[in-house]
Amino acid sequence: MNFQMTISGAYTAVMAAEEAPLSAEAAWLTPDELQTWTALHLVLSTLPAALGGQLRCDAGLSFLEYYVLASLSEQPGHTQRMGQLAMLAGSEQSRLSHLINRLEKRGLVRREPDPADGRFTRAILTAAGHAQVIKAAPGHVEYVRHLIFDVLDETEQHALRGALTKIMSKLIGSCELSSQWSGDDLGGGVT
Repeated sequence: MNFQMTISGAYTAVMAAEEAPLSAEAAWLTPDELQTWTALHLVLSTLPAALGGQLRCDAGLSFLEYYVLASLSEQPGHTQRMGQLAMLAGSEQSRLSHLINRLEKRGLVRREPDPADGRFTRAILTAAGHAQVIKAAPGHVEYVRHLIFDVLDETEQHALRGALTKIMSKLIGSCELSSQWSGDDLGGGVT
């Protein structure tokens, strides 16, 4: 299927080089760059909802709940400081705290002070939480394969990974995340 994206309105006019007044302050997007940006934006905005729908239907978990549980399952001792977990989950700490409260009520995680430094709180995946991740993972992986990998050949998959790795490196370099992340942290574990 040939998917042609068009966006109308002020956003396109501002982002596109041919529509926006040129400024010494901004390097406006070319029409080709705008199509790439639009495709990326649409994937970033629709993929979590699509994956969340599958997870909710099959496993009773939201997208964020699954990724928090999966992140904990990949950590030594199935435990991680709340601040680090918030970063991995792409969530603000207050939002993560509310989510952890809900997961605690369901018996999927528990919290305790970090024994290395009591100023920090650790989230710990329970046996029930680990079982829930293991139960949810096959359907989730199948849906990820359906949405992403079944539509890409090996060359496209490698090109996508290379491009995303470059973008992630730029994001890490522009934030205060570089001490927490490296290129090797982008793979492995439960999807």
